[in-house]
Amino acid sequence: MHENREINALFHLLDDPDQEVFDTVASKILLYGKEIIPNLENLWENTIDESIQERIELLIHRVHYQDLQVALRDWSLSEAQDLLQGAILTARYQFPDLAAGQVNSEIERIKRNIWLELNNYLTPLEQINVLNSMIYNYFGLKGEEISYQRKNQFFINQVIESKKGNPFTNGIIYQALCNMLDLPVYAVNIPRQFILAYFDTFVDFSEPIEPDDYRILFFIDPIQGQIYTQQDVDTYLKRVSVPSMPSFFKPQSNKRIIQLLLEELSKCFREDKDAYRQDELTNLCSLLDD
Repeated sequence: MHENREINALFHLLDDPDQEVFDTVASKILLYGKEIIPNLENLWENTIDESIQERIELLIHRVHYQDLQVALRDWSLSEAQDLLQGAILTARYQFPDLAAGQVNSEIERIKRNIWLELNNYLTPLEQINVLNSMIYNYFGLKGEEISYQRKNQFFINQVIESKKGNPFTNGIIYQALCNMLDLPVYAVNIPRQFILAYFDTFVDFSEPIEPDDYRILFFIDPIQGQIYTQQDVDTYLKRVSVPSMPSFFKPQSNKRIIQLLLEELSKCFREDKDAYRQDELTNLCSLLDD
C-alpha cells in the first residue's frame, strides 16, 4: 500500500508510551486491512527499538486475525463446511500465509492411492484395513496422545509435513479421506477421546439426527487406526466411571469438530503473556456456535 500522510502519522505514534494512544492508533491501522501488512513489515525492518518491533508484530498478528475471523465465519455459513478447509483455517491462526494447496495436494495423493486399492466387493472392515495400510504404513502417519506442549500437532500443515499428529488432526485427515472416498465415517462424542465410527449409512447434518436413523458398525482410533467394537467402548466407559449415553454415539458435524480443535489448541497457550491468544481462540470458537 502506498503510504500517505495519515499512515505516516499513525506509524510515528506507535512509540507513544500511553496505552490509550496506542490502542487508538492500532484501531485505525486495522481499518486498512491486509493491504497495510507490507508497510508494517517494512517499518519493522527499519526499527531498532525491540519494544516497538513487538508492537508492530502484534499489529500484524491482529490484521491476520481480523482476516481469519471473516474467513472462518464465511466457512461456518457455507453449505459444505469442508472439514479439511476448516483445519487449514485453524492452522492459519499460527501460519497466516499458509497456502491450502500444499495440504490439499498431499491429501489428494493419499486418496488416489487408497482409491486404487478399494473396490465394491470389500466389507467395511476390509475397506478400513486398506485405509489404515495406506495412511499409517504407506504415508507413514504417526499419532501421539494429546500434549499441550506440542502445539504444532494441532496444525494440519505441520502434521502433513512431520507425519506426526494427535487424535484430532489425525482424525481430521482420516475422516476427510473417508469423505472423499464416500465412506460413512464420522467422529463421535466419546468422553475424553477423539474417536471415529463407521456408520451403516451416510448422515445428513442439515436434518435433525435421531439415534434410530443409523447404526455404528465399529469404531476407529485415529492415532494408529486401531479398531474397537461396541463392547470395547462400553468397557472403556465403565473403566472411567461414565454412564453410557446416546449422545456419546451421535455423529459430530464438521463445524463441531473444528470447534473442538480450536478449543484444544487454546489450551496450548497457558502463560500470562499468551492470554490474548486464548481469548482469540475462544472467540473463534464462538463464531462456530449454532
